[in-house]
Amino acid sequence: MTALALAAISARMLAESARDDDISVVALDLFGDADTRRSSEEWIRIGEPSTLRIDGALLLSALEALTRQGRVTGWIAGPGFEGRPDLLEQGAALLPLIGTQADAMRRVRDPRYFFGCLDEQGIAHPAIRMDAPEDAEGWLVKDAQGSGGWHIQRAAAMGGEGLTAHHYFQREVPGGPMSATFIANGSDAEVLGFNHMIVRPMAGRPFVFCGAVGPVSLPADLASRITRAARALAKAFSLRGLGSLDFMRDGDVFNVLEINARPSLSMGLYRRVRRLSATPGMVSAHVRACLYGELPQWPLRTGNIPVQGTEIVYARRALSLDEAAAQRLASHPDCHDLPNAPTQFEAGEPLCSVSASGSNAEEVCAMLRRRREAVHLSVETSE
Repeated sequence: MTALALAAISARMLAESARDDDISVVALDLFGDADTRRSSEEWIRIGEPSTLRIDGALLLSALEALTRQGRVTGWIAGPGFEGRPDLLEQGAALLPLIGTQADAMRRVRDPRYFFGCLDEQGIAHPAIRMDAPEDAEGWLVKDAQGSGGWHIQRAAAMGGEGLTAHHYFQREVPGGPMSATFIANGSDAEVLGFNHMIVRPMAGRPFVFCGAVGPVSLPADLASRITRAARALAKAFSLRGLGSLDFMRDGDVFNVLEINARPSLSMGLYRRVRRLSATPGMVSAHVRACLYGELPQWPLRTGNIPVQGTEIVYARRALSLDEAAAQRLASHPDCHDLPNAPTQFEAGEPLCSVSASGSNAEEVCAMLRRRREAVHLSVETSE
């Protein structure tokens, strides 16, 4: 396969997954972490790390240059393009976009359209409304253009300030946050597995996404119903390639929250499957589904896949990372998204990520907690 461009807030997971299948890539992201550069032929900055937002002008300039040079045949959009269909469309006009197209992203990110489609399909979801409720207790405020949970607030605490046309209100429902990782071909989807999402308060925001653990087992009937929902939505929205369906699980009840119509962090939980079977790697499977309509024959139903976990480590306070601290992080095989030194971090900015593997989700979560704390100890005592 010829070279691809990978664009995201952080492209490390995509770049390493492409390397699994010996695919050459140019990485476009905000951080240029050491392991991202190691897995890529070239790295191009497309935004400032502190903003956690892709700069549209920088992205389009990079894609135009790559097209002019004839170095890549297409590009994959990862995290950071939620609610930015115009940017996807502009990028696709310069270089073929391998993934869900802009018009489908517009519909997925339109709360009225998305939740209306769920109602038509008979798929459960929390109640939503576009106007502020008289009694804000029990309601959340979400930004249809947001990602990573940073945009989610409790309506009662927000007080109606700072609302825009793309905010909407959603009833808070009981249960734990989960996701289903899938690959779609525009008319159908293969669910790779189910994951627990790690969500916790951060920098005054109550529901920041910090990581995922999976695959985890669900009761057969529940797993079947969620899989049917993912397949129905893949067809309804013409989804293509890797994506994830986020939902709240409360016993045998699930409520769909949203679809991430692009490769998500949870894809990294399934890279090991390639080593255990003849299954293609994640990026290769994504490309095959998008370009040829092929869905992988996934071995998860019959194989005993180890549980994986990955977690983003955020700075607890402002700090300065020197060369010695950066080298200490790099010496740990369970640390990823390795920052280059010297680097300044503000409280709430991502420092790196950690990973773990074990026999069950509880064991993996405990390992992630220990490794997260080890990172904090390492960088906070280095100043």
